Amino acid sequence: MARPKRPHREDSNIVPLSIRRGATGMEALTEAKLWRNPCWFAFRFNHIALRYNAPLYGWIKRQTGLSRPEFVVIYSLGLLDGALARDIANSSGFPKNTLSRAIEKLCGLGLIERRTDTADRRNHTLHLLPAGRRVFDETLQQFVHFEERMLQTLSPAERDTLSSLLAKIVLDTPNWAVDVDDDALSLEDPD
Repeated sequence: MARPKRPHREDSNIVPLSIRRGATGMEALTEAKLWRNPCWFAFRFNHIALRYNAPLYGWIKRQTGLSRPEFVVIYSLGLLDGALARDIANSSGFPKNTLSRAIEKLCGLGLIERRTDTADRRNHTLHLLPAGRRVFDETLQQFVHFEERMLQTLSPAERDTLSSLLAKIVLDTPNWAVDVDDDALSLEDPD
């Protein structure tokens, strides 16, 4: 494989680490989206997420019978028991009505329960029941192993760099536009 060409930083029309056509073994459109695309970061990031999520959530469905939104609730509560449904919606990107149906089903299956929030009685916190905790515990390692497989091509130093760079981008997300309109299309700082 030819060594990737690094563009000059000033040239925003050239994709970093351009790859020669056909060099990846990927189908042509996927290759174009990943390597000849002015939105290279978002498309590569989505490609990686798809290659992680699709197999794992397919496996979850076969192993547990749970849909992706249902398992997202289980996984979220496995990380932070006592979360609110709105927080799961905000952190997962699923619509509130989709998660509401998932929560109803999980309660009916005896995997989670709702409790009145002692700090604000208008809210209900969500909690794993023992059967829900077992689902989380029995599936977590597959997620960990799959992520380890994804990262095995990177050295420990590269993993640290990747983690730091992604953290920097994630921590900036509160500054991003929530909706895209003409004002949001500008990269200029309005201040």
